[in-house]
Amino acid sequence: MKTECAGDYVKLKGKMYPCTVSLTMDLIGGKWKAVILYHLKNGPKRYSELRKEMPSITEMTLSLQLKQLEKDGLVLRKVYGTKPPIKVIYSLTDFGKGFIPVLDAITNCGNEIVCEHGEFIKA
Repeated sequence: MKTECAGDYVKLKGKMYPCTVSLTMDLIGGKWKAVILYHLKNGPKRYSELRKEMPSITEMTLSLQLKQLEKDGLVLRKVYGTKPPIKVIYSLTDFGKGFIPVLDAITNCGNEIVCEHGEFIKA
């Protein structure tokens, strides 16, 4: 029996899912989560660095997605200092680093699709 078929449901942190694919997509699915993880895979970044690397994401969306990724244990938020301006650094946790092969596969797939059927455009 396949591991993902070992039960009728899977459970993580008290949340039930119909399958392991559903669990994974809840953690990294959506328009921005995988993109944020991609930008953190090569090392820690400040919020402003992430905004520069993803100019089309709104500040509110980036903030909400980072909070969700942190809550799910994929991203670590480290605060330096106690008085403004404080320095906040985001990085992947060990759990988050486990998604790097998935992010690489998604990136390679997207690159192939664009090379064969689309085009890269500089703004």
